[in-house]
Amino acid sequence: MSNKFTRYVSNVKSKYKLKYHITYYILIAFTLIFTVISLTGGMKRSSAFLLEQIGYSIILAVSLSLVVGFLGELSLGHAGFMCLGAYFAAYFQNALAPDFTKSLPLLSLIVAMLIGGLVAAIFGFIIGLPALRLKGDYLAIVTLAFGEIVKVIFENARAFGGAFGMKNAFRFDTDFLFIVIFLTAILTVAVVNNLIRSKHGRAITAIRDNEIAARAMGVNVSFYKITVFVLSAFLAGIGGALFAASSNSFSSKTFDYNYSINILVMVVLGGMGSINGSIIAATVITFLNVKLAATLTGNLAALKNLIYALILIGMVIYNNAPKLKDFRAKYNLRNLWSKLYAWLHKLFCKKKPVDDPAAEKADEGDWSKIPTKVEMDAILSTDLTPDTNYTPDKPDKPGKEKGGEQ
Repeated sequence: MSNKFTRYVSNVKSKYKLKYHITYYILIAFTLIFTVISLTGGMKRSSAFLLEQIGYSIILAVSLSLVVGFLGELSLGHAGFMCLGAYFAAYFQNALAPDFTKSLPLLSLIVAMLIGGLVAAIFGFIIGLPALRLKGDYLAIVTLAFGEIVKVIFENARAFGGAFGMKNAFRFDTDFLFIVIFLTAILTVAVVNNLIRSKHGRAITAIRDNEIAARAMGVNVSFYKITVFVLSAFLAGIGGALFAASSNSFSSKTFDYNYSINILVMVVLGGMGSINGSIIAATVITFLNVKLAATLTGNLAALKNLIYALILIGMVIYNNAPKLKDFRAKYNLRNLWSKLYAWLHKLFCKKKPVDDPAAEKADEGDWSKIPTKVEMDAILSTDLTPDTNYTPDKPDKPGKEKGGEQ
């Protein structure tokens, strides 16, 4: 037994790569830092509420990135799944088990998260089974309609508060809820990361790149589409349950079309198919929304959406402007992290890293880094018209050679 455990540990150490786990370390470090600040009484209530919003925004962005970024399907009904999770989780805590919620709030929150996630996953399966046979704009329209239908149903359901919204009598403690949300966000990132890096993740990205080729290679396209859609809905339902736990009251009007677009903006600005990018974009956009709403009050409140839109336009221009290509390549996070890692290694390690030729290395032959590549525009603009001015030489007469007659 000990030999098997030793072999397992050595196998994990040999395959361990820091770049695959740096996201977890950063999230855990931030969680620990803010936990210490909260326990020592140095955190304001507004800051704790901001951390709560950032936490469940990360969950929503990463879950939607599964469908949009890795599967390649456009879904505009993510707020609908969040709405289902929020309402059913709050209904469980307030109406079905109020004594349980009052005596064991943390355990009750965990159960409510599971209930909200399962309800959202069930509806995700029901909607995804016929909807994922569609593609492109048609799928976006169906998921958008689903989100609006869910909103209207809860607006008219008296059991859930109707148009006045759902009142939450058991708002979780502000000093500790952000810790639960960030731990859930770390678990969400771990689940999505491990899925994408597995053989199932390679099948999912193959469907995104070329569905016909993936089907020809034996990939069960329908199974993977439904699985990704259900998992994404489950995680969105958990995010909705955490949203309900951080609110004293809420209504279905919150989960409208604009909320789905806001989550989609996080995914697109962070980079399609980039989990780390979705985390950063969710953090930045949530911070901007909260700070603009708190700063621009009264008559200046009308400027909030204008300034927010201008900031988003600036971020899009920065990410896509051709003239900033060299600047982005030089000062991106990956290069900065490489320089920081080299500096830390030089500072704390006595020996220089040995280049082991047998060690597994990342492929540096990135097409974008090859200086001799030909741009597509240059290929398309190449003049391939044959030269008609060329006249071939006449053949020599028999009995003659170059240099004169024989």
